[in-house]
Amino acid sequence: MQGVPDYFDCPSDRAEFRAVAGRAGVELYRAHIVHHTFEPHTHDAYGFGVIEQGVERFRYKGSDHLAPSDSIVFMHPDVLHTGRAETDGGWRYRMIYIDPTVLADIAGDAGWWFDETVVERDRPRAKHLTRLLKALWQVQDPLVFDGLLSQLVEGLSPYARRQSSAQHQSERRFANVIDYMQAHLGERIVLEDLASVAGLSPFHFLRQFQAQYHVTPHQMLMARRLYAAKQWLAQGVAPAQVAAQAGLTDQSHLTRAFTQRYGVTPGRYQAQVTR
Repeated sequence: MQGVPDYFDCPSDRAEFRAVAGRAGVELYRAHIVHHTFEPHTHDAYGFGVIEQGVERFRYKGSDHLAPSDSIVFMHPDVLHTGRAETDGGWRYRMIYIDPTVLADIAGDAGWWFDETVVERDRPRAKHLTRLLKALWQVQDPLVFDGLLSQLVEGLSPYARRQSSAQHQSERRFANVIDYMQAHLGERIVLEDLASVAGLSPFHFLRQFQAQYHVTPHQMLMARRLYAAKQWLAQGVAPAQVAAQAGLTDQSHLTRAFTQRYGVTPGRYQAQVTR
């Protein structure tokens, strides 16, 4: 692990990302969190993780979940979620984020879906996936990495099923609204703008949006802004410019919001994934 970031209240809190050279659409993450609380955030990728120690509590699709040691966690793309420690010693865990197109290529199935139970308590398989995640973090050879990645996806496949057309329609119901947010990240957006895109009255839209995503439009917009900021930082864009592009007040606003959601400062994240 790298040194402890200044913003963490507890000396044992630490988090680190790693991008993979030669394999776009895959990002590794490891952390030990005791006091830090992750505010609602999202990823454009599937998130798969294993809790190595302790217990995490997180909110996902409007419900609270507990993930104890040796459990597997599944996250769908674009679903806002939180995270905090449930036990005094916090929780230590590893994650891998895989772009849907990359996952479809590896799995040979474009319709992966996981049940609403996003925490699977399967100790032998969790141990197996932990070994693969550790190996993926250490390996430098791209060919070896891809082989391990394939093994990881194969290890997750028993929990996956094809997404039904009804589920797909439900997920895409407000796709044009999310697209509008994405296209106007740097601008001031009001409720009437989003309702107009959806063809609904403002407060009818607000109710329907919250029923669909279990968050407010502003929470979704901030999650989209911070995820876009994460992508721009990975491309080497200066934090001050990222803040402006993402529609944030200034660089300090970016720093506060980014660390609340991802557990590292923008500068530290940029250094970790571009080194």
